Amino acid sequence: MKRIDLNCDMGESFGVWNMGQDAQVMPWISSANIACGMHAGDPATMQRTVALAVQHGVAIGAHVSLPDLQGFGRRAMAISAADLHALVLYQLGALAGFAHAAGGRLRHVKAHGALYHQTACDAVLAQAFTRAVRDFDAQLAVVAQSGSALLDAAQTLHLRGLREAFADRGYDNDGKLLARGTPGALLETAQAAAQAVMIAAHDAVVEHHGARLTLTADTLCLHGDRDDAAMLAQAVRGALTAAGIDVQAAAS
Repeated sequence: MKRIDLNCDMGESFGVWNMGQDAQVMPWISSANIACGMHAGDPATMQRTVALAVQHGVAIGAHVSLPDLQGFGRRAMAISAADLHALVLYQLGALAGFAHAAGGRLRHVKAHGALYHQTACDAVLAQAFTRAVRDFDAQLAVVAQSGSALLDAAQTLHLRGLREAFADRGYDNDGKLLARGTPGALLETAQAAAQAVMIAAHDAVVEHHGARLTLTADTLCLHGDRDDAAMLAQAVRGALTAAGIDVQAAAS
């Protein structure tokens, strides 16, 4: 039986500002990437989201970011390797505390937004990121796109790397995600469900212009900041199950 992990970015509310449908999404996924207070999330939100993950048997991951609440972590930032190392350690420690208190533990770590893209192409930042993961807990898996410098850095430090693909985002002909705001960058529910099955079952994706690309993934991402996040998660999980694909956490 084919197997895939289904992850979602979660815990992205902050104070009185509400983002996402975490309680409705959690039953349909196998891994949760939980914001650690830098791009979104606050202590109470982190605590609630971790508790939901433990309740549903969902693997807990730290969704670490550049310190950018105003820009939701999607603005590139000049940061030194030393500062990034400390920033990642800080966020891992915060979320691990909540996981421990809830009777769970961290299983994986994934960069968010601009940091995801900066560590994909900047080897120095990728090395700083993975050193922080190793220094905190060498058993944590590192989630990144295939071809990312972050996966290369993880391999160098003998950390487990998980190749990520995106169920709900469109791809360009170079295998990279279409930029947000580009037509086709955000897929509708039915498109996302079909793309999830194609990636999980056939190691392939149809890019924006119609060509079929090879794309192998260990984990599929859904974005929890969509208005239809719960419907999307249910549809994708249902399509995977109907196709005979087992959904399990890759870093459990």
